[in-house]
Amino acid sequence: MKIYTIGFTQKSAETFFGLLKENGVKTLIDVRLNNTSQLAAFAKGDDLKYFLYAIAEIGYIHDTMLAPTEDLLKRYKKGETSWEGYEIEFKDIMRARNIKEHIQTYADIAAPVCLLCSEATPEHCHRRLVADIFAEVFPHSEIVHLGTK
Repeated sequence: MKIYTIGFTQKSAETFFGLLKENGVKTLIDVRLNNTSQLAAFAKGDDLKYFLYAIAEIGYIHDTMLAPTEDLLKRYKKGETSWEGYEIEFKDIMRARNIKEHIQTYADIAAPVCLLCSEATPEHCHRRLVADIFAEVFPHSEIVHLGTK
């Protein structure tokens, strides 16, 4: 099973949707806490759902169980916690949410899946951490971060 990840910032709509189509993504799982920001352009919640299906027949799920808490996100953006601290706290949040059991509910959705967040690259983005948990739940998975070249 391939688990893709993608960030929408620093990508044109053509590049973003092209990467998803080229890699045969069937379901996009939006792991952002807030998917309604005006700054999200083509990746704004309902618009994204429409574009994904209209352009490539890709399903859309917004799953805030896979997102950080608002408090953690704010503290990280303000520089009040380091990325290392963010990772530790995010993993604690995921354990408290019993996230592995939650992820098992994705066993029957159309694969391959792609985890979406806003960060251009996965290094300092929680989608990478979520992808790692998916790979634990679904052994023999391969994680591919799209558009990071």
